[in-house]
Amino acid sequence: MTAKDGQFVIETFSLTKIFADWWGRSRVVAVDNLNIKVRNNQVFGLLGPNGSGKTTILKMLLGLLHPTKGKAIVLGGDSKDPRISAQIGFLPEESYLYSYLNARETLDFYGCLFGLNSRVRKARIDALLDMVGLAGMANRPIGTFSKGMARRIGLAQALINDPKLLILDEPTSGLDPIGTRQIKDLIVELAKRGKTVLLSSHLLADAEEVCDHVAIMYGGLVQREGSVEELLERKDKTQITTNVLTDRAIEQIKRIVEKDGGEFEIKPPMQKLESFFIDIVRQAQQQQKPTSGAVNRIEATDAQRVAAVSDVLDRLVAAKIEPNKKTQQAEAETIEAGPDLDVLSKLAQQASQKISEPVEQKSLEENEPQSQDGIKKDLLNELTKPKDLTEQLKKKDKNAQEKENE
Repeated sequence: MTAKDGQFVIETFSLTKIFADWWGRSRVVAVDNLNIKVRNNQVFGLLGPNGSGKTTILKMLLGLLHPTKGKAIVLGGDSKDPRISAQIGFLPEESYLYSYLNARETLDFYGCLFGLNSRVRKARIDALLDMVGLAGMANRPIGTFSKGMARRIGLAQALINDPKLLILDEPTSGLDPIGTRQIKDLIVELAKRGKTVLLSSHLLADAEEVCDHVAIMYGGLVQREGSVEELLERKDKTQITTNVLTDRAIEQIKRIVEKDGGEFEIKPPMQKLESFFIDIVRQAQQQQKPTSGAVNRIEATDAQRVAAVSDVLDRLVAAKIEPNKKTQQAEAETIEAGPDLDVLSKLAQQASQKISEPVEQKSLEENEPQSQDGIKKDLLNELTKPKDLTEQLKKKDKNAQEKENE
């Protein structure tokens, strides 16, 4: 089954990459017999330490690296096919951007590469700059951006073509907690809209929140694969979450658990540091404290945050290329009427008359125009004379020479 059947967007069959030395001897097995299947509308995570083969896999899927053996099918075909690559958005581990272009020019450049017209490009650029928090720095050169800000514009360029498949290599690398939270919200919302996301990361907490399915790699091999729930669920523990309990209720629970031979620990739940950090920044924004960095609106609730991301994606999807109705009507009328045969015949008749007309020979005096520097074109005329005339001049010179010798 492939993406054409609506089930798998990515399939690999014994995909292997071996890097050889200068003499062609195998040195590093980066990826070894990889067999994965990424379903449509799924967030799939490639997890593992540095050097486990994650980036190599992404490059082979994109056609940037040729596999030593095996095969990869992306969106039902070969990712080198322009019709397929046009449906893929890619964020590399390092954002290679033109430092002398500003943010708006960068997105406009990538929009042109995908063949988007100016109206669509402008609508999508405005939406993406707003999404990544760089709307106020749209005219600032990329070379002056920090790593995190360059990462944001890199994500925007990966979404400029409204891709069906989004491939992200370390998407939250270099981002602050606010940017990280927004990227995770965006990935979740993209999956809800039918997009497929393949991401590579070594930040496990980020992948845990957004991935439906993960493959944990080590040494180029998949060590474990499955859904996040089935891999992380602990069978030997039971977790109960309630409101604040009284001392009497806690004592009763303790007696029940001890009577059943179990162990338990009671402590207040901890807020995630990310949530605490975002709360502090939100308060600073409400007080309108100045900043020279990226500015992201932080919504008060999760529902508002998701709604903001959804609004940006709505604007991106709305910016579609619509055919010009007047152009279509004119083309239809031309096809229906057919070519004007009378006009074509008149043009052909005029062309034949011009060809048949004799060319008038002008006198040598009339063909002596002066050039701008005052030099006559006699020499050019002599050089361009017909071959028979040149031969006559040679004979004339020869006869004159013979008479002189006599």
